[in-house]
Amino acid sequence: MAAPREPNARLRETIEAIGCTYEALAKDVRRIAAENGENVNTNKSGVSHWVNGIRRPSGRIPHYVAEALSRRAGRTITPADIGLAAAETPAFGDADPVIAATELGRADVERRHFLAVATFTTAGVAMPLGYDHEATSRMLRARTATIVGAEDVEVVRQITAAFSAADERLGGGHGLTTVTAYLADTAAPMLRARFPSEDVRRAAFGAVAELAYLAGWKHHDLGQEGAAQRYYQVGYQLACEADPNGHAAWMMRALAHQALSLKQPHHCVDLVEGALARGLGHVDGQTEALLHITHARAYAAVGDKAPAARALLAAEDALLRDDRPQPSFSLVSGPAAGTVASHTARTLTDLTDHPGTEFQHRAALTRWDPIKYKRVHALTYADLGDSLAAQARADEAVAAWTQALTLMNGMTSDRTRKAISSIRSTLAIYQRRKVPGAADLARRAREALT
Repeated sequence: MAAPREPNARLRETIEAIGCTYEALAKDVRRIAAENGENVNTNKSGVSHWVNGIRRPSGRIPHYVAEALSRRAGRTITPADIGLAAAETPAFGDADPVIAATELGRADVERRHFLAVATFTTAGVAMPLGYDHEATSRMLRARTATIVGAEDVEVVRQITAAFSAADERLGGGHGLTTVTAYLADTAAPMLRARFPSEDVRRAAFGAVAELAYLAGWKHHDLGQEGAAQRYYQVGYQLACEADPNGHAAWMMRALAHQALSLKQPHHCVDLVEGALARGLGHVDGQTEALLHITHARAYAAVGDKAPAARALLAAEDALLRDDRPQPSFSLVSGPAAGTVASHTARTLTDLTDHPGTEFQHRAALTRWDPIKYKRVHALTYADLGDSLAAQARADEAVAAWTQALTLMNGMTSDRTRKAISSIRSTLAIYQRRKVPGAADLARRAREALT
């Protein structure tokens, strides 16, 4: 794209109004790019060139700039607001979630530009808080077409379950195109049909919502956070049609969980409180525990220790309740006890309780099937090593990280790559101190990343 002839007055005025330096903005852009799986070399000179019209940011960088300014301003700023609107506008905001799911899936299959440039936004985390479910539901119910029965819905569930199992063992990159093609070509179009009963209709929307969640999860595992967020938002809209209480609450949790993983806790407390308001009294104890533990993580991420502790206790109490079957939408996370232990560990990490973190990671390892949940074990061993290193137990940290690298072999997962990258600086220190096994592990880490 040709460079603009005039200075970008919108960008300059926004930066000045926020009170941000060019150097600080460049640092924010680099961090947000990393959140979205991309390394960029933006510096203060580059920002100056954008402002003065010498050069225009390329690729996804306009979205990163807008998000960086949004976070500093505390309000939503779009690329158009700062004179950096792209030629092609993403079509994710459609009020019709069936159309949106179809378009997302097709964009994945066709490698279309607007999905490639999709960026995770903190404003997007809060989408469910202002969503008008009733208006969308009236529109969706106005359709008539062929009849879809319970058998068709069950096939969608079976396919989702098969690819979910493969995802845990081989990583998010395995089967992504197949999953999104099925979503676009078969599963989402099925929702335009007539159904023999309201129960079948709800089941159909629930099954497709779970498939959309899987597509989002796979993108999240690959570090493609903007695309993941779009799938989660569509999954939430579809879940509202299936079950506006439990399933919708679960998808609100998914959006919060992603933001917490990226260390962007904005809106997360409100979002999880909204999920609990919807879900309590409508979900089983295992699912409720998973909502509470995300609530704990949200509080810990913003430094609210007392409510975080209360939420941890609520999660443990809910786990003990055996009142109704756990639905498939939350079973996808695996055994709830393992997930609660794992996220308790992450909560305690934010609260700098490293011995408590270690205890919970070890508990999580005993509650997950190491074959069925290979990736979970790999990431848990990586986190366990971090907690051991924080306690100056170098030999044990090297042993845990070695186990993690062994399990990560053959996975197509950005999360595993980030876990490997995060230990390299500590390994360099261990090598200088001649910690046994550190040199060999550093070599393996380097080879795994290259």
